[in-house]
Amino acid sequence: MQAEEHADPPRPDVAELAALIGGSPAGVAVLDADLRYVYVNQAFERLNGMPAAAHLGRTADDVLAEVDVRTDVVHRVLGDGRARAVTVGARTRTDPAVVRRSWRISYHRVEEGGRVLGLVGIAQEITSTQDDREELERARSYVALLDSAAASIGTSLDADATCQELAEFVVPVMADIAVVEVLPESGGQGRREPAPGALRVRRAGLAVVPELAEGIARFGGAGADIDYPPDAAVARCMTTGEPVIENLADDVWFARSAPAPERVAAYRAIGLHSVVAVPLTAAGRPLGVLSLVRAGDSPPFTEGLDVVVARTLAGRAAVDVDHAYRYAHEHRVALELQRSLLSDPRVPNRGIEIASLYLPAGEEAVVGGDWFDAIPLNGGRHMKVMGDVMGHGVEAAVAMSNYRSMLRLMAEDDLPPHRVLERLDKAVERSGLDRAATCLIAVVDRREGVCEVASAGHPPPVFIDPGAPHARVARIPVGPPLGTGFGGYSTTVLPCGPGTVLFMYTDGLVERRGEDIDVSIERLGGLTMPTGGRLEDLLDRVVDRYADTAEDDIAVLVSRSRGY
Repeated sequence: MQAEEHADPPRPDVAELAALIGGSPAGVAVLDADLRYVYVNQAFERLNGMPAAAHLGRTADDVLAEVDVRTDVVHRVLGDGRARAVTVGARTRTDPAVVRRSWRISYHRVEEGGRVLGLVGIAQEITSTQDDREELERARSYVALLDSAAASIGTSLDADATCQELAEFVVPVMADIAVVEVLPESGGQGRREPAPGALRVRRAGLAVVPELAEGIARFGGAGADIDYPPDAAVARCMTTGEPVIENLADDVWFARSAPAPERVAAYRAIGLHSVVAVPLTAAGRPLGVLSLVRAGDSPPFTEGLDVVVARTLAGRAAVDVDHAYRYAHEHRVALELQRSLLSDPRVPNRGIEIASLYLPAGEEAVVGGDWFDAIPLNGGRHMKVMGDVMGHGVEAAVAMSNYRSMLRLMAEDDLPPHRVLERLDKAVERSGLDRAATCLIAVVDRREGVCEVASAGHPPPVFIDPGAPHARVARIPVGPPLGTGFGGYSTTVLPCGPGTVLFMYTDGLVERRGEDIDVSIERLGGLTMPTGGRLEDLLDRVVDRYADTAEDDIAVLVSRSRGY
């Protein structure tokens, strides 16, 4: 008997197929039952960028290692004979690094006399159609991104926080890596000089998709100084004020954009291939650059939608960064002015101890108009003043300076505290100063062992007697704030003997949201002072107890008299 049943399965008639489909515009490949190529037409060669000879006798996985040809689907077609179609996308070995292509492939089983001979795959390139779909999907996601930008970027008056918010906002929707770099402030002790011609920026924001985080960590996080050569994308963007797109197809392009040549290999290792840099500009002033980077299978950036959206987001963020810079400058000016006026007051007479503190309520709080002073009077007496101008910022600090100067002038007439407040209230009204202020005046007479006190809308003083189990919160009439023109102040005489500490403060020490201020003031009754204790130690205890929960600036002035 002839062993025909052991003969190899017949192969498809390649010659006939070639005659039929050789000139087809669709790419056609014929595979045998072992899924090895036995024929590809010219269109298929063009799709893969490889000649027919490179295909024959090899599997799709051998020839197109970079492309997922969905062998699972191929095996199902081979098994049940039902035709199936798949969409695959990748770049072939002959494509540039930044090019990603898409194909629609339909698989059909070929059989004869009940025997499976193999498969025919018909492939059509749909890169343009797929790109259009992806572009439309990106457009939709970008619209949603722009709609939510205002609520996510610039949520504080901190420039670096805004830069970080911008970086995090665009990853992963627009980029795999986002870097925000700003021009550093002038000066900066201890900083090395940049290389000649290099652009120095400070990295203020960085966001990256999780799979690239480890590889990107070595390049410097937020706060690092980065020097870019003149040809780098960031430097050119900063110089021209225009977006720069670079698809990094080869090492020449990488070397041009990298801050240092040794980074090229590292960039390659994590698959970076496309960069767009857009300027951060506010009121015509360059502030920095937003750089978006794509890696791996992410599509390259284009001149159209990618740049428009990136530039729009960068422009919005730049306005917020500029506001933060202006706020920080105003904050510094106001703080410097206030501190210059709140230097430790001079000791008005011998036998008097004085200590003070001023604590702004954190970096984000706007400086207020707190002030204090100590003024010598006739007969060994002295006047202590604690005030708080309403409002914040430079204007409040300047108004505080005016109040302080006027009060010092009036103190020379040696009037009772309530008369000083009355005259000051009228003077403020005449001067046109448009900021009201609270004020507490205490005149200490060591010889008599008393303290005359008057308040214009200010919290009452506290007296801490040496060795007493608790402090005395003064009960005094409180008149209207200065600058209202209402007048109506009165003086209260209180005991203040040798060793007694007079404790004066602004409402920032005690005022808490949701709590009655009278309850907060009564809490000061828990202050104690051992005989001979240091005033500075008392201030330290006040800071430990109250500073962490303060919502406004704190100013405290404490004094102690020895016997006359």
